[in-house]
Amino acid sequence: MLIVKKILTVIDSISRLAASGARWFAWLLILVGAYDTIARHFFNAPTIWAYDTLCIAGGTLYVLGWAYDYLCDCHTRVDLIYRKLSPKKQAFMDVISSLFLFFPLVIALLKVSTDWTIKAWRIKERMISTFWYPPAAPYRTIFTIGLFLLLLQGTASFIRNLYFIIRGEPLDST
Repeated sequence: MLIVKKILTVIDSISRLAASGARWFAWLLILVGAYDTIARHFFNAPTIWAYDTLCIAGGTLYVLGWAYDYLCDCHTRVDLIYRKLSPKKQAFMDVISSLFLFFPLVIALLKVSTDWTIKAWRIKERMISTFWYPPAAPYRTIFTIGLFLLLLQGTASFIRNLYFIIRGEPLDST
């Protein structure tokens, strides 16, 4: 059981590290947004790169935060019934939801994302929303990494919930 706790600790640490790195993209959003706004409105010199940069930075911020969000149990949930359940029944509901909703969806998204990422690198895909045409492969790679980290964190959560259902005590990874 000690090895499982260590693996869960590593997964949690990776999720925290990804979120910690992602927060710097919030600064990029602020700086690029401010620069483009000032250049556009005060100097009549809009940029061709700001829109794509803002989309990429915002997307990266969200994608790299998914696993941390799941770790902290801050994801959106319709909890009209859930919050009234006992902790053991909540864990059971989480396990069932993971098996029938979370894992199939995230695995399917990860497969499609991985295929798109490989294709983007192979064909040197470019984003076409502006005339800047930045490469798409780095962003697609980050998206795939974010999905993989979410799957890891979801697996860690699943293990903790299953352990709690079976043993009746939490599986602390610390």
